[in-house]
Amino acid sequence: MSRKLILVIGATGAQGLAVIASLLAPSADGAPSPYAVRALTRDTESRRARGLTDQGVEVVKASVFAALEGAYGAWVNTDGFTIGEQREIYIGMRIFELAKQAKTLRHYVWSSIDYFLKKGGYDNRYRCGHCDAKGRVADWMRAQPSFVGNSDMTWSIVTGGAYMEMLTSGMFAPAGQRADGTFVFAAPIGDGRVPMIALADLGYFARYTFDHRAETSGKELEVASEMVGWDHLVATFTKVTGQRAVYKRQTLDEWFDNFENTDRPVAAEGKEGSMSFKENFSGWWNTYHDDLRKRDMEWIREINPDGYTLEKWMVENRYDGSRGSVPILKAVEDGRGVKPNTERRAQL
Repeated sequence: MSRKLILVIGATGAQGLAVIASLLAPSADGAPSPYAVRALTRDTESRRARGLTDQGVEVVKASVFAALEGAYGAWVNTDGFTIGEQREIYIGMRIFELAKQAKTLRHYVWSSIDYFLKKGGYDNRYRCGHCDAKGRVADWMRAQPSFVGNSDMTWSIVTGGAYMEMLTSGMFAPAGQRADGTFVFAAPIGDGRVPMIALADLGYFARYTFDHRAETSGKELEVASEMVGWDHLVATFTKVTGQRAVYKRQTLDEWFDNFENTDRPVAAEGKEGSMSFKENFSGWWNTYHDDLRKRDMEWIREINPDGYTLEKWMVENRYDGSRGSVPILKAVEDGRGVKPNTERRAQL
Protein backbone atom coordinates (compact mmCIF):
# COMPACT_ATOMS: atom_id res chain seq x y z
CA MET A 1 0.00 0.00 0.00
CA SER A 2 1.29 3.43 -0.96
CA ARG A 3 1.34 5.66 2.10
CA LYS A 4 0.59 9.39 2.16
CA LEU A 5 3.65 11.40 3.16
CA ILE A 6 3.05 14.02 5.87
CA LEU A 7 5.67 16.71 6.48
CA VAL A 8 5.83 17.70 10.15
CA ILE A 9 7.33 21.11 10.90
CA GLY A 10 8.22 21.41 14.57
CA ALA A 11 8.86 17.67 14.59
CA THR A 12 11.27 17.47 17.53
CA GLY A 13 9.17 19.57 19.89
CA ALA A 14 6.81 18.06 22.45
CA GLN A 15 3.87 18.51 20.11
CA GLY A 16 5.65 17.24 17.02
CA LEU A 17 6.70 14.00 18.70
CA ALA A 18 3.11 13.33 19.80
CA VAL A 19 1.71 14.13 16.35
CA ILE A 20 4.21 11.82 14.65
CA ALA A 21 3.43 8.98 17.07
CA SER A 22 -0.27 9.32 16.25
CA LEU A 23 0.28 9.51 12.49
CA LEU A 24 2.37 6.33 12.54
CA ALA A 25 0.03 4.36 14.81
CA PRO A 26 -2.14 1.60 13.34
CA SER A 27 -5.65 2.58 12.34
CA ALA A 28 -8.60 1.89 14.64
CA ASP A 29 -9.33 -1.36 12.80
CA GLY A 30 -5.76 -2.57 13.29
CA ALA A 31 -4.70 -1.86 9.72
CA PRO A 32 -1.26 -0.28 9.20
CA SER A 33 -1.16 3.51 9.22
CA PRO A 34 -1.86 5.08 5.82
CA TYR A 35 0.79 7.72 6.56
CA ALA A 36 4.55 8.05 6.38
CA VAL A 37 6.29 11.01 8.03
CA ARG A 38 9.02 13.39 7.00
CA ALA A 39 10.39 15.48 9.89
CA LEU A 40 11.96 18.87 9.23
CA THR A 41 14.61 19.86 11.75
CA ARG A 42 17.60 22.16 12.10
CA ASP A 43 19.69 19.43 13.73
CA THR A 44 19.39 15.90 12.40
CA GLU A 45 21.81 14.64 15.06
CA SER A 46 19.93 15.88 18.12
CA ARG A 47 18.70 13.34 20.66
CA ARG A 48 15.09 13.81 19.60
CA ALA A 49 15.88 13.70 15.87
CA ARG A 50 17.82 10.44 16.27
CA GLY A 51 14.86 8.99 18.13
CA LEU A 52 12.62 9.78 15.16
CA THR A 53 15.07 8.19 12.75
CA ASP A 54 14.96 5.03 14.87
CA GLN A 55 11.17 4.97 14.35
CA GLY A 56 11.56 4.99 10.58
CA VAL A 57 10.81 8.69 10.14
CA GLU A 58 12.59 10.49 7.31
CA VAL A 59 14.46 13.25 9.14
CA VAL A 60 15.70 16.10 6.95
CA LYS A 61 17.45 19.43 7.22
CA ALA A 62 16.32 21.44 4.20
CA SER A 63 14.43 24.49 3.04
CA VAL A 64 10.69 24.36 3.66
CA PHE A 65 9.94 24.25 -0.06
CA ALA A 66 12.35 21.37 -0.60
CA ALA A 67 10.88 19.52 2.37
CA LEU A 68 7.38 19.91 0.90
CA GLU A 69 8.38 18.15 -2.32
CA GLY A 70 6.40 14.95 -2.72
CA ALA A 71 4.38 15.44 0.46
CA TYR A 72 0.62 14.89 0.55
CA GLY A 73 0.07 16.77 3.80
CA ALA A 74 1.79 19.13 6.22
CA TRP A 75 1.41 19.66 9.97
CA VAL A 76 2.91 23.08 10.71
CA ASN A 77 3.82 24.13 14.24
CA THR A 78 6.19 27.10 14.22
CA ASP A 79 8.24 27.83 17.34
CA GLY A 80 7.37 31.28 18.62
CA PHE A 81 9.69 30.82 21.58
CA THR A 82 12.59 30.77 19.13
CA ILE A 83 11.65 33.15 16.33
CA GLY A 84 9.42 35.63 18.16
CA GLU A 85 6.01 37.10 17.49
CA GLN A 86 6.66 39.22 14.38
CA ARG A 87 8.68 36.61 12.51
CA GLU A 88 6.20 33.87 13.38
CA ILE A 89 3.39 35.81 11.70
CA TYR A 90 5.37 36.23 8.49
CA ILE A 91 6.77 32.69 8.50
CA GLY A 92 3.34 31.19 9.20
CA MET A 93 1.88 32.98 6.18
CA ARG A 94 4.88 32.24 3.97
CA ILE A 95 4.85 28.49 4.67
CA PHE A 96 1.20 28.41 3.59
CA GLU A 97 2.14 30.17 0.34
CA LEU A 98 4.93 27.68 -0.30
CA ALA A 99 2.54 24.81 0.38
CA LYS A 100 0.18 26.21 -2.27
CA GLN A 101 3.09 26.16 -4.72
CA ALA A 102 3.97 22.54 -3.94
CA LYS A 103 2.38 20.40 -6.63
CA THR A 104 1.56 17.39 -4.47
CA LEU A 105 0.33 19.09 -1.26
CA ARG A 106 -3.36 18.35 -0.64
CA HIS A 107 -3.92 18.93 3.08
CA TYR A 108 -2.28 21.72 5.06
CA VAL A 109 -2.88 21.82 8.82
CA TRP A 110 -1.88 24.84 10.89
CA SER A 111 -1.27 24.14 14.56
CA SER A 112 -2.65 27.21 16.26
CA ILE A 113 -3.37 28.69 19.68
CA ASP A 114 -6.26 30.96 20.59
CA TYR A 115 -5.82 34.61 19.58
CA PHE A 116 -5.76 35.87 23.17
CA LEU A 117 -5.72 39.59 22.39
CA LYS A 118 -8.72 39.29 20.06
CA LYS A 119 -10.71 37.12 22.47
CA GLY A 120 -10.03 39.76 25.12
CA GLY A 121 -11.55 42.54 23.01
CA TYR A 122 -8.07 43.81 22.03
CA ASP A 123 -7.39 44.84 25.62
CA ASN A 124 -3.60 44.76 26.10
CA ARG A 125 -4.09 42.97 29.44
CA TYR A 126 -4.60 39.84 27.34
CA ARG A 127 -1.80 40.30 24.84
CA CYS A 128 0.35 37.17 24.63
CA GLY A 129 2.87 37.19 21.80
CA HIS A 130 3.47 33.47 21.35
CA CYS A 131 -0.28 32.84 21.18
CA ASP A 132 -1.42 35.92 19.26
CA ALA A 133 1.06 35.31 16.43
CA LYS A 134 -0.45 31.91 15.70
CA GLY A 135 -3.97 33.29 16.06
CA ARG A 136 -3.27 36.06 13.54
CA VAL A 137 -2.00 33.51 11.01
CA ALA A 138 -5.16 31.46 11.54
CA ASP A 139 -7.30 34.55 10.94
CA TRP A 140 -5.39 35.22 7.69
CA MET A 141 -5.87 31.63 6.57
CA ARG A 142 -9.65 31.99 6.83
CA ALA A 143 -9.50 34.45 3.95
CA GLN A 144 -7.94 31.77 1.73
CA PRO A 145 -10.04 29.24 -0.20
CA SER A 146 -9.96 25.61 0.87
CA PHE A 147 -10.47 22.93 -1.78
CA VAL A 148 -11.28 19.23 -1.50
CA GLY A 149 -10.13 17.29 -4.52
CA ASN A 150 -7.11 15.95 -6.34
CA SER A 151 -5.97 19.20 -7.92
CA ASP A 152 -5.74 21.73 -5.07
CA MET A 153 -5.13 22.15 -1.36
CA THR A 154 -7.36 21.84 1.68
CA TRP A 155 -6.48 23.78 4.81
CA SER A 156 -7.51 23.07 8.39
CA ILE A 157 -6.66 24.65 11.74
CA VAL A 158 -6.21 22.68 14.97
CA THR A 159 -6.18 25.05 17.94
CA GLY A 160 -4.72 23.47 21.04
CA GLY A 161 -3.10 25.10 24.04
CA ALA A 162 -1.21 24.38 27.21
CA TYR A 163 -0.11 20.77 27.59
CA MET A 164 -1.17 18.66 30.56
CA GLU A 165 2.44 17.43 30.57
CA MET A 166 3.48 20.88 31.78
CA LEU A 167 2.53 19.55 35.22
CA THR A 168 5.88 17.74 35.16
CA SER A 169 8.25 20.44 33.95
CA GLY A 170 6.49 23.69 33.19
CA MET A 171 4.18 26.41 34.39
CA PHE A 172 1.81 23.99 36.09
CA ALA A 173 4.29 21.93 38.13
CA PRO A 174 4.26 22.44 41.91
CA ALA A 175 6.28 25.50 42.89
CA GLY A 176 7.59 23.68 45.93
CA GLN A 177 7.01 21.18 48.70
CA ARG A 178 6.77 22.17 52.34
CA ALA A 179 8.59 20.49 55.21
CA ASP A 180 5.45 18.52 56.09
CA GLY A 181 5.30 17.10 52.55
CA THR A 182 2.54 19.36 51.26
CA PHE A 183 2.85 20.21 47.55
CA VAL A 184 2.26 23.85 46.65
CA PHE A 185 0.53 24.55 43.34
CA ALA A 186 0.95 28.31 42.90
CA ALA A 187 -0.75 30.32 40.16
CA PRO A 188 -2.28 33.76 39.47
CA ILE A 189 -5.36 32.18 37.91
CA GLY A 190 -7.95 32.93 40.59
CA ASP A 191 -11.03 30.86 39.81
CA GLY A 192 -10.30 30.72 36.08
CA ARG A 193 -9.60 27.58 34.08
CA VAL A 194 -7.04 26.34 31.56
CA PRO A 195 -8.21 24.17 28.63
CA MET A 196 -5.35 21.72 29.15
CA ILE A 197 -4.63 19.14 26.48
CA ALA A 198 -2.70 15.92 26.89
CA LEU A 199 -0.15 15.55 24.12
CA ALA A 200 -1.66 12.22 23.13
CA ASP A 201 -5.02 13.93 22.61
CA LEU A 202 -3.42 16.60 20.46
CA GLY A 203 -1.87 13.81 18.41
CA TYR A 204 -5.31 12.20 18.15
CA PHE A 205 -6.84 15.35 16.68
CA ALA A 206 -3.94 15.75 14.26
CA ARG A 207 -4.60 12.25 12.94
CA TYR A 208 -8.37 12.87 12.94
CA THR A 209 -7.90 15.98 10.80
CA PHE A 210 -5.86 14.17 8.15
CA ASP A 211 -8.25 11.21 8.26
CA HIS A 212 -11.26 13.53 7.71
CA ARG A 213 -10.09 15.91 5.03
CA ALA A 214 -13.52 16.85 3.67
CA GLU A 215 -15.12 17.33 7.09
CA THR A 216 -12.30 19.56 8.37
CA SER A 217 -11.73 21.56 5.17
CA GLY A 218 -11.72 25.27 5.95
CA LYS A 219 -12.52 24.55 9.62
CA GLU A 220 -10.91 25.34 12.97
CA LEU A 221 -10.97 22.58 15.56
CA GLU A 222 -10.64 24.06 19.06
CA VAL A 223 -9.50 21.10 21.15
CA ALA A 224 -8.67 20.26 24.77
CA SER A 225 -8.70 17.34 27.21
CA GLU A 226 -10.33 19.08 30.17
CA MET A 227 -11.07 22.56 31.49
CA VAL A 228 -8.91 22.68 34.62
CA GLY A 229 -9.19 25.10 37.52
CA TRP A 230 -6.62 25.01 40.30
CA ASP A 231 -8.97 23.92 43.10
CA HIS A 232 -9.88 20.97 40.85
CA LEU A 233 -6.19 20.39 40.07
CA VAL A 234 -5.28 20.15 43.75
CA ALA A 235 -8.29 17.98 44.62
CA THR A 236 -7.52 15.59 41.76
CA PHE A 237 -3.85 15.40 42.72
CA THR A 238 -4.74 14.47 46.30
CA LYS A 239 -7.34 11.94 45.14
CA VAL A 240 -4.88 10.20 42.81
CA THR A 241 -1.73 10.34 44.94
CA GLY A 242 -3.05 10.51 48.48
CA GLN A 243 -0.60 13.34 49.12
CA ARG A 244 -1.38 16.70 50.69
CA ALA A 245 -1.49 19.70 48.39
CA VAL A 246 -2.64 23.31 48.48
CA TYR A 247 -3.52 25.92 45.90
CA LYS A 248 -1.50 29.05 46.62
CA ARG A 249 -3.39 31.96 45.06
CA GLN A 250 -0.92 34.58 43.86
CA THR A 251 -0.95 37.92 42.12
CA LEU A 252 0.95 38.19 38.85
CA ASP A 253 3.88 39.92 40.57
CA GLU A 254 4.00 37.25 43.27
CA TRP A 255 4.00 34.49 40.67
CA PHE A 256 6.79 36.07 38.63
CA ASP A 257 8.84 36.29 41.82
CA ASN A 258 8.94 32.48 41.70
CA PHE A 259 11.39 32.86 38.77
CA GLU A 260 14.58 34.74 37.99
CA ASN A 261 15.31 37.03 35.06
CA THR A 262 11.71 37.42 33.92
CA ASP A 263 12.58 40.62 32.01
CA ARG A 264 14.51 38.58 29.42
CA PRO A 265 12.97 38.32 25.91
CA VAL A 266 10.46 35.48 25.76
CA ALA A 267 11.85 34.45 22.35
CA ALA A 268 15.42 33.15 22.02
CA GLU A 269 15.93 35.28 18.90
CA GLY A 270 13.96 38.20 20.31
CA LYS A 271 15.02 41.59 19.04
CA GLU A 272 14.66 45.03 20.59
CA GLY A 273 10.98 45.75 21.15
CA SER A 274 9.98 42.09 21.53
CA MET A 275 7.94 41.02 24.53
CA SER A 276 9.64 39.98 27.73
CA PHE A 277 8.83 36.73 29.51
CA LYS A 278 6.91 38.75 32.11
CA GLU A 279 4.92 40.73 29.54
CA ASN A 280 4.07 37.65 27.50
CA PHE A 281 2.92 35.49 30.39
CA SER A 282 1.03 38.32 32.09
CA GLY A 283 -1.36 38.24 29.13
CA TRP A 284 -1.34 34.44 29.22
CA TRP A 285 -2.40 34.23 32.86
CA ASN A 286 -4.87 37.13 32.59
CA THR A 287 -6.69 35.28 29.81
CA TYR A 288 -7.00 32.16 31.94
CA HIS A 289 -7.87 34.13 35.09
CA ASP A 290 -10.82 35.74 33.29
CA ASP A 291 -11.84 32.42 31.70
CA LEU A 292 -11.77 33.75 28.13
CA ARG A 293 -10.72 30.50 26.44
CA LYS A 294 -13.74 28.26 25.94
CA ARG A 295 -14.09 24.75 24.57
CA ASP A 296 -17.08 22.70 23.45
CA MET A 297 -16.29 19.68 25.59
CA GLU A 298 -19.45 17.84 24.46
CA TRP A 299 -18.22 17.92 20.85
CA ILE A 300 -14.67 17.02 21.91
CA ARG A 301 -15.89 13.94 23.84
CA GLU A 302 -18.03 12.94 20.86
CA ILE A 303 -15.02 13.00 18.51
CA ASN A 304 -12.51 11.61 21.02
CA PRO A 305 -14.52 9.52 23.51
CA ASP A 306 -11.42 7.83 24.93
CA GLY A 307 -9.57 11.10 25.49
CA TYR A 308 -7.92 12.12 28.71
CA THR A 309 -9.29 13.79 31.78
CA LEU A 310 -6.90 15.24 34.33
CA GLU A 311 -7.50 12.28 36.63
CA LYS A 312 -6.96 9.72 33.87
CA TRP A 313 -3.74 11.45 32.81
CA MET A 314 -2.40 11.50 36.38
CA VAL A 315 -3.21 7.83 36.91
CA GLU A 316 -1.74 6.59 33.62
CA ASN A 317 1.42 8.67 34.01
CA ARG A 318 1.81 7.81 37.71
CA TYR A 319 2.05 11.49 38.42
CA ASP A 320 3.37 12.25 41.89
CA GLY A 321 4.16 15.96 41.68
CA SER A 322 7.83 15.50 40.88
CA ARG A 323 9.50 17.07 37.87
CA GLY A 324 10.50 14.85 34.97
CA SER A 325 14.16 14.12 34.36
CA VAL A 326 13.81 15.40 30.77
CA PRO A 327 11.82 18.62 30.22
CA ILE A 328 8.71 18.31 28.05
CA LEU A 329 9.27 21.61 26.23
CA LYS A 330 12.23 21.62 23.87
CA ALA A 331 13.04 25.26 24.68
CA VAL A 332 13.50 24.28 28.34
CA GLU A 333 15.58 21.22 27.41
CA ASP A 334 17.79 23.51 25.33
CA GLY A 335 18.32 25.79 28.36
CA ARG A 336 16.21 28.68 27.05
CA GLY A 337 13.69 28.88 29.89
CA VAL A 338 13.72 31.10 32.96
CA LYS A 339 15.24 29.69 36.12
CA PRO A 340 13.32 29.03 39.35
CA ASN A 341 13.87 31.37 42.28
CA THR A 342 14.61 28.66 44.84
CA GLU A 343 14.85 31.07 47.77
CA ARG A 344 11.43 32.51 47.04
CA ARG A 345 9.86 29.09 46.47
CA ALA A 346 11.16 27.84 49.81
CA GLN A 347 8.92 30.44 51.48
CA LEU A 348 5.70 29.19 49.89
